[in-house]
Amino acid sequence: MNVRARAVRIAVAVVAAGAALASAAVPAAALTQRSGQPAFLEPADLPPHPASDWYAGPVTEGRPEVPPLCVGESLPSTAVHRRYWTELDTGAVQVTVVERDARRAERFAALLRADLADCAETLMRRYPEITAAQRYYGRVNVEEGAHVYGVHTATSWGATDIGLVAVGRDGRTVTVVQWGQMGTFEDARVADFRNTTATALRKLY
Repeated sequence: MNVRARAVRIAVAVVAAGAALASAAVPAAALTQRSGQPAFLEPADLPPHPASDWYAGPVTEGRPEVPPLCVGESLPSTAVHRRYWTELDTGAVQVTVVERDARRAERFAALLRADLADCAETLMRRYPEITAAQRYYGRVNVEEGAHVYGVHTATSWGATDIGLVAVGRDGRTVTVVQWGQMGTFEDARVADFRNTTATALRKLY
């Protein structure tokens, strides 16, 4: 399996739980209290899994080792993230960036949405072993709003994964939430993920 293509599959499924437990990680409560960062999603806020609980790593400074689909290159080093996983190849990640003011945050959110708008084409251009397709699932009208995208990938060796990604903003804070698992668009938990996105936005202030 091509190493870079495998990284894309992991990014869709987001099951690299070990990255969230790195020794450099700072406990969520301590980091939030010290830096004034917005609150992050809790495991119970994620789309319900029919056969497993959700688990979460600590809130960690910096970009995640496996970033959300197609936006990794745009995330600054000032990002803060948290990883989530289940026992059955389903995972999620939230990344939050606090900008200096609302105007900069609005521009940054627009940049991330532009990255996602071309996500499937970008993946296929970079990784010839992957066929990708995407859908736009509309806006979540909480705070300044969020936009939800779905990306399905299939590899030349038969793996197939579905990911949902949302980019949202409240004031000067921008957040990206991704959920992923093995499957196709028919397996996407869109309604539940939209609820998760709304919860993430409410926690930003």
